[in-house]
Amino acid sequence: MALVKLKEKYQLTLPAEVCKKADLNVGDLLEAKVQGKKITLAPTVVVNREFIEKRLALAEEDIKKGKVSPAFSSTKAAIRYLHRQAKKLKKT
Repeated sequence: MALVKLKEKYQLTLPAEVCKKADLNVGDLLEAKVQGKKITLAPTVVVNREFIEKRLALAEEDIKKGKVSPAFSSTKAAIRYLHRQAKKLKKT
């Protein structure tokens, strides 16, 4: 168990070994939850909803236009398809 000290402005530093075990990196965001007198920190990701909605709209347009890759029965079939597509692009 690692001990940390709460400093001025309610800041604390997590020990390096704790960060390594939790696979945390400088700049990662942590969500703080309080249950009674217990504080839990958990890694989290912030999602830009506007960006996601735009990308989904573009994907839906591609699907409507038929710009989708077919389903593949194996990884070999997928690789063959990608090689053929690459050859087509080189010809143009």
